[in-house]
Amino acid sequence: MAREKKRWGLTIVGTVVALVFLFPYLIMLVGAFKPRREILQVPPAYLPDNWEPGNFLTMWDTPETPLPFNLLSTVVISLGGTALALLAALPAAYYTARHRFRLRLPFLLLVLVTQMLQPTVLASGLFREFVELGINDTWLAMILVNAAFNLSFAVWIMHSFFASVPNEIEEAAWLDGCSKGQSLRRIMLPLVWPGIVTAVIFTFIACWNEFAASLILLPTDVNQPLTVALTRFIGQYESAWQYVFAVSIIGILPVVALFALIEKHLVSGLTAGGVK
Repeated sequence: MAREKKRWGLTIVGTVVALVFLFPYLIMLVGAFKPRREILQVPPAYLPDNWEPGNFLTMWDTPETPLPFNLLSTVVISLGGTALALLAALPAAYYTARHRFRLRLPFLLLVLVTQMLQPTVLASGLFREFVELGINDTWLAMILVNAAFNLSFAVWIMHSFFASVPNEIEEAAWLDGCSKGQSLRRIMLPLVWPGIVTAVIFTFIACWNEFAASLILLPTDVNQPLTVALTRFIGQYESAWQYVFAVSIIGILPVVALFALIEKHLVSGLTAGGVK
């Protein structure tokens, strides 16, 4: 009986906490279906008197910003930055976890120090550098920036997973005739899959939500991501809040979908590859 009461108590507490965090998103979702006059009315109404689902259609044709191009820019930059960061972080994490060399600790500390530098602080220097290289105001510039500033997190996350795998598993693969590349691909990667998934999720979210560097390095409207394009609906004297809410909903859907698709692999990857 006591255990049952405790379980119900935890369920109620968890539900209340979830509702507290979900409430702003519910307000944003309802606001996306309101006409602008109802959003600004006093006192505000939680549910609209006149539902406007057309906000999700008309926002794509607004003169303030070319949203279809902004969405495409966000997808390309996020996928490119995530792929490049993981491509560089994977061998670095594997080598630092499985090998002992003299500068191993200074290297890892140097990687960690780069996490302290934010794109906002370095944006002006990056702008000048990209102008000299001829890639300013391009997707490539933002892919490089996002990959560089998320590289350290990906290295540290995957380093800890590689280091947790016993050496005997990899040595057994070598005795069975696997090369180092084959043992990495067939044995190590399945075992550290949860770390790879974690790095993918957080790197992709960081790239998707990046704002400050994009605002400086991508001055052209069509090249800017959704995070920058969203600000164009907010003016000095008047703001299109119905479009702000609608674009925000569109912006968070891919992240939610990513969690829903990858979450099931977090547990399954813990034991995959450990049995011959």
